[in-house]
Amino acid sequence: MAKILFAGESWSVTSVHAKGFDTFTTTEYAEGGDAIIAAWRDGGHEVVYQPAHVAARQFPSTVEELSEYDVVVLSDVGANTLLLHPETFSRGVKHGNRLDAIRDWTLAGGGFAMVGGYMTFQGIEAKANYRATGVAEVLPIEMEIGDDREERPEGVRPEFVASHVLVDDLPGRDGETPELLGYQRLIAKPGSETLMTVGPHPLLVVGEAGQGRSLAYASDIGPHWAPTEFTDWPGFVALWQRAASWLAKEI
Repeated sequence: MAKILFAGESWSVTSVHAKGFDTFTTTEYAEGGDAIIAAWRDGGHEVVYQPAHVAARQFPSTVEELSEYDVVVLSDVGANTLLLHPETFSRGVKHGNRLDAIRDWTLAGGGFAMVGGYMTFQGIEAKANYRATGVAEVLPIEMEIGDDREERPEGVRPEFVASHVLVDDLPGRDGETPELLGYQRLIAKPGSETLMTVGPHPLLVVGEAGQGRSLAYASDIGPHWAPTEFTDWPGFVALWQRAASWLAKEI
């Protein structure tokens, strides 16, 4: 079974409450990766989870450090979190380029995946900003220059468009899958395989990268783009269990 390093899917919210003359502030911390982590662990995979604020300091900086893992997955964590180590940003200390390290590790045989969200691919107002980084070289997709979100609050149903070990006989393939509420507009690179689409755009794209493998998933793995009906769908669980095994070259 695969050993997975999963980074991102966490956030904090600061709210200002105004009650007449007076105000007070509250903060809340949340994580959004429970469904995918549970799917992996139920499938026998080992998961090391780094919320965004932990990844900022502890995410591996070299190919050697990444070699401890079979699969690396980034989800809803912007490029700056990994490019700007706290010691670099605060004190001007040199640090390894962690996105280049992911690229080199993938080319050497690793399995890399990026999952959609407001802070993945290009993201909201293009603030995720992965388009010109090292990881873009090994992903099986091209990114838009600006904000790449496609909000679909009315719901849009994914469709299967190819045969592949990741999606063959997936629960719901012969019926209707639950709907998604948004995704990112991606373009499949030549030589990659688009396995699922959403609207006119790719949803799930896979490809080879040097000696490694890579996967791009254009929507989220939790609300708001992926409502509970989607993450509770047996196909969601089976897909991500297979994805980990495929990226690790176990299937």
